[in-house]
Amino acid sequence: MRVRDVMSSDPVCCTPETRLQEVAKMMVECDCGQIPVVEAASSPVPIGVVTDRDIVCRCVSKGLNPSQMTAAEVMSSPVVTVRPGSSLEECCQRLTENQLRRVPVVDDDGRCCGIVAQADIAQNAPAPVTSEVVRTVSRRTVSSRAYPSA
Repeated sequence: MRVRDVMSSDPVCCTPETRLQEVAKMMVECDCGQIPVVEAASSPVPIGVVTDRDIVCRCVSKGLNPSQMTAAEVMSSPVVTVRPGSSLEECCQRLTENQLRRVPVVDDDGRCCGIVAQADIAQNAPAPVTSEVVRTVSRRTVSSRAYPSA
């Protein structure tokens, strides 16, 4: 099975200048937890991603105003990507190596053309593969200790 078989195609993207409040609205409207940040509207090459966690940990938890911040100020970068022709196993490897829950998919020109999320893996991969991805990605890291759970 290939990434193109499981990815969500044509994801909504933002630019570094997009206001964080607008990025959050995109997440609500598209029912997703990650928005790729591309160089420019005319150049959909991803340079980072903004996750719901980025917004909470890098803005809200610090008492900053999301309506006054941009995607560039909270985005995770550099961006990890996969290609549509990559195997699902390769995609899972990228997720686990980088402890990611979602990964943008780029075409041969480097343009963002999709996203693969853990849910896509869960719906399409054998149970042991899904279990390993979730277990590994959910492992606590030094950076996650900076944001203790309630």
